[in-house]
Amino acid sequence: MASLVEQLTARGLLRPPAFLPANMLYETRMGSVAYGVASETSDCDVYGFAMPPRDQLFPHLAGEIAGFGKPQPRFEIFQQHHVRDPLAGNGKGCEYDFTIYSLPRYFTLCMECNPNLIDSLFTAQECILKLTRVGSLVRERRTLFLHKGVWTRFKAYAYAQLHKMQSKQPQGKRAALREQYGFDVKFAYHVVRLLYECEQLLLHGELDLRRDREHLKAIRRGDISEAEIRCWASEKEKQLEHACLHSRLPEQPDVPAIRQLLLECIEEHYGCLDQIIARPDAATQSLHEISRIIARWQHARPAEEPNA
Repeated sequence: MASLVEQLTARGLLRPPAFLPANMLYETRMGSVAYGVASETSDCDVYGFAMPPRDQLFPHLAGEIAGFGKPQPRFEIFQQHHVRDPLAGNGKGCEYDFTIYSLPRYFTLCMECNPNLIDSLFTAQECILKLTRVGSLVRERRTLFLHKGVWTRFKAYAYAQLHKMQSKQPQGKRAALREQYGFDVKFAYHVVRLLYECEQLLLHGELDLRRDREHLKAIRRGDISEAEIRCWASEKEKQLEHACLHSRLPEQPDVPAIRQLLLECIEEHYGCLDQIIARPDAATQSLHEISRIIARWQHARPAEEPNA
């Protein structure tokens, strides 16, 4: 089935790079739909990744010599917002915001525990719009990207949202929220969502994006005060510091294993790479595999729950 990017490009509603529509590997709904808190008026965020042309992945194929001349531009991200499809939703229409990454850039950001991209690997099955064999490979091995850095990254995102609850000058719908509730409940729900997600990852190494949707809906309705949210976040931070200390997640990402997965994905799409890249010797690969088995065994042991 054609990806949403491919469909909307064919209808002239989307303007991606020429190679992109035919090389989409994964698309998923994100935002309020993925978190289980969408309303009838919610926009739809779409995230995904695509395979760049071979000579962008391996510039020497195009004759580029490292350090000589100006490097050729390479695709990393395509974004287009407010894409209105009048035919979506049985004729009701839908407005989309698209964010599509190159596969290597997507891997890099996941390895850095970027919250949006970690979320995009854990969306519910019904949110997936396009899933190729490569997309399946990445989702099946998504826990490979997880490490204790999730706490640093998710906390930073959460507290940026906490600051914006009052500091950011709202416009349009956001201004109405501020006027109605005294603070921006949309930023507030993201604070709680991010800290809940981080808790799941640290304790269980898995993520159910809709687990806490009733709490999130209550925040969006204005049922919970700003003071209560700030108090909750402060207490949750203490719990997560403890959870991170005792988490079974590795301290750092397994870069060789992630690189190997990336190469598997590229080979799945383009075929054998033996004539293009140099591979580690068998002994080095075996040592990496032993390290991965030990890490998986350690991760499988139950983590200590934080104090309530």
